[in-house]
Amino acid sequence: MQITFLGTGTSQGIPIIGSDHPVCLSDDPRDKRLRVSILISWANATYVVDCGPDFRQQMLRANCRHIDGILFTHEHADHTAGLDDIRPFYFRQGDIHTYAHKRVFGELQRRFDYIFATENKYPGAPGVIQHEVKNNHSFELEGVRITPINAFHYKLQVFGYRFDDFAYLTDVKTMEQAEKDKLKGLKVLVVNALRIQEHISHFSLQEALDFIAEIKPERAYLTHISHLLGFHAEVSKELPENVFLAYDTLTITI
Repeated sequence: MQITFLGTGTSQGIPIIGSDHPVCLSDDPRDKRLRVSILISWANATYVVDCGPDFRQQMLRANCRHIDGILFTHEHADHTAGLDDIRPFYFRQGDIHTYAHKRVFGELQRRFDYIFATENKYPGAPGVIQHEVKNNHSFELEGVRITPINAFHYKLQVFGYRFDDFAYLTDVKTMEQAEKDKLKGLKVLVVNALRIQEHISHFSLQEALDFIAEIKPERAYLTHISHLLGFHAEVSKELPENVFLAYDTLTITI
């Protein structure tokens, strides 16, 4: 299984437009972060988790020519605003499989009504096939068991996803013990760590590290990072030996 970090930034990305913050002015390419997303592939399958406003740029940079589907964590714009950019895949492949909570599909239908239209559909619009994701209901994609992990982004329900021995969580602040139990025995865990200071709807760095210590994966990577976390090179030096800052274009193999 191969995972490519398409984006590791928070909702504004790094650098932030018009910002003079030192991290936003950094020359280190690891400090330049598009909106958060991953490309995950195994055997002959390729899926994307979330497609934010940088989706087109991310697909070009990764030289991705085919996707089997998109899994959505939740409906916020930095995770969904790139949905229209599935058009090149749709033109080559036909309707694109999408996986999400029922509520998320409702929001996508409102924002992208022309994609979900069933009558008098505009001929250039892409099409999707909807697969509802429900908590405590795992499903299989191309021979890999996918387990949804229920969590909360302040008061908003979000899904993380476990793919066999790999799990991807973003925009998490709280999680019940029963959901944590679904993450035991991981080889790799990816989890959000927004900044040093606590935040109302995201793990801080220390909260993410405490969560990792509780779950005990073999390795962990931090994502959904803001400029307020600090410079990649400096923060990396302070992390436990099995915890790493993810960065855009990083590829790991499990």
